[in-house]
Amino acid sequence: MKEYDVADTLDVLMVEPGQYAKMVTIDSGLKSLQATVGGDIEAAYFLDDPVALVCQEEGKLNGSTLNRAVRGQDGEIMDIIAGKFFICGLGDDDFASLPSGLQK
Repeated sequence: MKEYDVADTLDVLMVEPGQYAKMVTIDSGLKSLQATVGGDIEAAYFLDDPVALVCQEEGKLNGSTLNRAVRGQDGEIMDIIAGKFFICGLGDDDFASLPSGLQK
């Protein structure tokens, strides 16, 4: 029997170019997270909530389709995310499911 300190799956908000965002369940292992975004992962922490935006590390460099702009409180564009990404919660030392109060 395998033992893990973290959940085997994560409930995340998946955001794909040209699509509405939707809640999905993904495996929590590194290979699964990489497959979900199509390459090595990078986490960004744009929001005040305990969440991470997880995207492909080289999405802009490899020509992935531009997806969404991230705007600051003043409405100015802070960054543009290329390719698929997801938003998940943060655990003590790792990613966690998006808290139910943020699943919209």
